[in-house]
Amino acid sequence: MHGHGGYDSDFSDDEHCGESSKRKKRTTEDDLLLQKPFQKEKHGKVVHKQVAEELLDREEARNRRFHLIAMDAYQRHAKFVNDYILYYGGKKEDFRRLGENDKTDMDVIRENHRFLWNEEDEVDMNWEKRLAKKYYDKLFKEYCIADLSRYKENKFGFRWRVEKEVISGKGQFFCGNKYCDKKDNLKSWEVNFGYIEHGEKRNALVKLREKKLSPKKGRTESKKIVKSHHIKNPDYLLKKGPLRKRTKVKGN
Repeated sequence: MHGHGGYDSDFSDDEHCGESSKRKKRTTEDDLLLQKPFQKEKHGKVVHKQVAEELLDREEARNRRFHLIAMDAYQRHAKFVNDYILYYGGKKEDFRRLGENDKTDMDVIRENHRFLWNEEDEVDMNWEKRLAKKYYDKLFKEYCIADLSRYKENKFGFRWRVEKEVISGKGQFFCGNKYCDKKDNLKSWEVNFGYIEHGEKRNALVKLREKKLSPKKGRTESKKIVKSHHIKNPDYLLKKGPLRKRTKVKGN
């Protein structure tokens, strides 16, 4: 290589190349020492367009997923319906559902409720029967609440107490009649309750707390009241006269 003025050396380029290669090698060794175990490699080149699109789609899907998780079921349903109408066309009236056959949990419980569950009733349990059985297990089955509003027709209604009534004392410390809140002169009755449930006639022996008869209206024997197996018409009880005293005949 020929220099200008005859002062340049033929080995000057080789020296510069050697120094630059040493500098690059030293920089590479320093980068390896400073690199952390979990640190990703640095890309010096621009990523491919397809890779950039995939990363963008993945980030967009993640944001959409977080947005959907933050919604409740109804909001998600409304969003999907609006998106469908936006992309495919149509009207919201086409998606309006009929609520004629809708049932709440209480409707399902009323249809499948039983006053007493036995082993035969627990065969072939579907979700509706399981829901009714779960509600039945939460009831308190020591005393009953009675509906005596139609006693003149010889019709009575009984049900078990709920937690609120147990706390307030309704049916035990207060009268068990649904429409009576008196707590004085209560008497315990043991009643043979006959009822028809799902087309089947059944009987259950239950306890009921009712107001005791006043002395002016006549009394009945206490044992008969406690052990009575049928609820009598109150008017029928009032017509009863006082009990006769039995006298023992002494033998000669």
